Amino acid sequence: MIYAIVLAIVVGTLCVVTIIKTRSVKNQADFLVAGRKLPWPVLVFTLLSSWIGAGSLFAGGENAYRNGFAALWQPAGGWVGLIVIALIAGRARRFAQFTVPDLLETRYNATARVMGTIAIVISYTVITSYQFKGGGDILNLIFPSITRNEGMCIIAAFVIVFTAAAGMASIAYLDLVIGGLVTTIVIIAVPLLLHKAGGWIQVRAVLPPSHFQVLGNLTLPQALNYMIPTTLLLIGNQGMYQKFFSARSERDAKFAVYGWIVGTLILETLLIAFAVIGSSLFKTEHPREIIPLTAFQGLPSLIGALLLGGVFAKVISTANNYLFSPSTNLIHDVYGRFINPRASEKRRLVMSRLIVLLLGLFALLQATRFESILNASVYAYTVYGAAVTPAVMAVFFWRRATTAGAIVSIVLGAAITVGLNLVGYDLAIYPALGASVLSLILISLLTPPPEPSKWKPFFES
Repeated sequence: MIYAIVLAIVVGTLCVVTIIKTRSVKNQADFLVAGRKLPWPVLVFTLLSSWIGAGSLFAGGENAYRNGFAALWQPAGGWVGLIVIALIAGRARRFAQFTVPDLLETRYNATARVMGTIAIVISYTVITSYQFKGGGDILNLIFPSITRNEGMCIIAAFVIVFTAAAGMASIAYLDLVIGGLVTTIVIIAVPLLLHKAGGWIQVRAVLPPSHFQVLGNLTLPQALNYMIPTTLLLIGNQGMYQKFFSARSERDAKFAVYGWIVGTLILETLLIAFAVIGSSLFKTEHPREIIPLTAFQGLPSLIGALLLGGVFAKVISTANNYLFSPSTNLIHDVYGRFINPRASEKRRLVMSRLIVLLLGLFALLQATRFESILNASVYAYTVYGAAVTPAVMAVFFWRRATTAGAIVSIVLGAAITVGLNLVGYDLAIYPALGASVLSLILISLLTPPPEPSKWKPFFES
């Protein structure tokens, strides 16, 4: 009963915040970047909540269940990426647009904008799809009469309505509540679970020695296959740039990154530890659910209910973020840029909400096509990381990058990843990223350098 009560409180809180923030949405800037008014404490938690969702809670849990602490290779990719992010957060806010394709068109051209949009839609709808799947698993765990697929559909409907209602303003302030709740409860829950498991000596006695080794059962190429796509997704992540664009100032954007670094290191390490300890206590045919299963069966009722409610809220939050982001692309980068540039603010808002609905249904369809959230997350990260990130990083770090090089890089990165995924090849990051980066460099060097007006906005104050 207490689990249902906590879940009802979480849902009620989400509803109240969304209703309040929906009333403040008057125009496109309010919907897309929260009016550019977010202070750094809010940004810290919205960055943390949007980054740590089903990818960490379900894919990371599945990885930890199978490979032990070697699962840290995946979040370690994010830690590496944060070092790069600290260098560009202020400059990203100074640019003050709406989307990553805005960056691509300003630095390259409209074709780069469209190619980037296609890659983002492919990647982010997959990420949204496994948030739906993870949320469905939680509902099935608490309410066994609800099947996993029924729960997945309920979560999809909930997320679509919330995302369409208030856009970035709703997402950012929901994340503030969710991020604070989950961080606090996980810090409390790990030592409680370790005590229940009999301490580290007992955990190590139950689990195979490989669970406590640097690589575990993984080869180095397999470990890097988890790490590299995560790094690339983070440093090119459109949702992150949108939040920087939403910051009140450059200072707020920079401070938010520092808080994000601390929060990510603590929370992701604790989540992997929680999953490893949980795997010493419980066995499951669905390794992706080890974290919610452990919260449900391995913790005192109140703490377990709060953690499970927080996990549920995290899934909702991340689904909101990754559904909102490609919707933004299609309304701002395609509809507003090419189809109806003179559309009124009211019409753009209506179209934004319609696109949220359509992409949400597309994500739900994809969720029916896979079982492993870990494999789905690696695929989605690779699509984005190989296709979009090299061209985005060149915006900030390489003045010589040319339009032709960027376009070929985006196309090859996306096409190779999707093609290799269709034939079942697991290490697509190496050929996809290699082709993307090599084509960006070679074609840029073989074509005339860009005009200074193309790169100056990103290198000068």
